[in-house]
Amino acid sequence: MIRPILLSAFLTGAFCAGFAVLIDLATDMLERQQLIVVSFSSGFLGSMFAQTVLSRWKKK
Repeated sequence: MIRPILLSAFLTGAFCAGFAVLIDLATDMLERQQLIVVSFSSGFLGSMFAQTVLSRWKKK
């Protein structure tokens, strides 16, 4: 059960990191490595939180 959740969270984090790199190329606000780490973490943790909340609602 945890494997699909982690895969989905990883893909969300990777998408957010890639999107942030495109935004960074346009704006040049942060160092690229910092931007990738922050956006991946945000996407990954956000996805984990959403899936956890939604799976709790499904059980009720």
